[in-house]
Amino acid sequence: MTETVSRISLHTLEQGSGPLTLVFLHYFGGSAQEWLGVMSQLSDQYRCIAIDLRGHGGSDSPATGYTVDDMADDVTDILHQYEVQDFVLVGHSMSGKVALALASRQPTGLQSLLLVSPSPPVPEPIPDKERQKLLTGHGQRSAAEQTLKNITEVAVSEAVRKQIIADDLRTGKSAWDAWLLAGSKEDISDRMAAVTIPVHIIVGSEDRALPPDVQPRLTLPYLPAATLEICRGAGHLLPWEVPYDLANFISKKLVVNVSN
Repeated sequence: MTETVSRISLHTLEQGSGPLTLVFLHYFGGSAQEWLGVMSQLSDQYRCIAIDLRGHGGSDSPATGYTVDDMADDVTDILHQYEVQDFVLVGHSMSGKVALALASRQPTGLQSLLLVSPSPPVPEPIPDKERQKLLTGHGQRSAAEQTLKNITEVAVSEAVRKQIIADDLRTGKSAWDAWLLAGSKEDISDRMAAVTIPVHIIVGSEDRALPPDVQPRLTLPYLPAATLEICRGAGHLLPWEVPYDLANFISKKLVVNVSN
């Protein structure tokens, strides 16, 4: 489906129904497609909505408007258009920071955050050499193929491989440059005291994009009540690499939140 927000069109995927809505947000250079395997396992109990953030997937790529708050505004608009009430935000990598920014606003109905290898609330530790390599490699198939190798550890099918590369290549240049030059460097740590809902984090033990130690160093100091789990043997793209393990993680955390 396509929804118009702030004069741009955002592409969304929706499955299932239930009193609780799970809102899935993707990684930098990805799309909502990464969540289909997870959503298929949860849609019998929950309403699942996955959003292509601006400049990604099937959504529009405006020339400007790529701050963390701009993307959080887009998600808020989608929540209103879909008349979402009680919900959980599931953010992956780049969109982990977006989810944290949105949670700090304490929107009505938000129950918890589930973060997958999230970009921390402080500037993301991307080495300068890697940042420049990503900037110059935009739109190049060879660069997209190399990125795939760098950010996955578990072997994926050929169809998944093609989708990951296609998502990388169709990411708008404005969105690409904006995240690397500005969004990833944003510091929203002063807002984290306003995040009072449960926060659960999961990372791959072999994540080379945001290694496991990033969370204890740069995220947990600002969210001391958050939990952290390690998925052994996985890389950065858990929704693609280990969708069943990730769906189980989400299910268990939702049960814990309800029981509390």
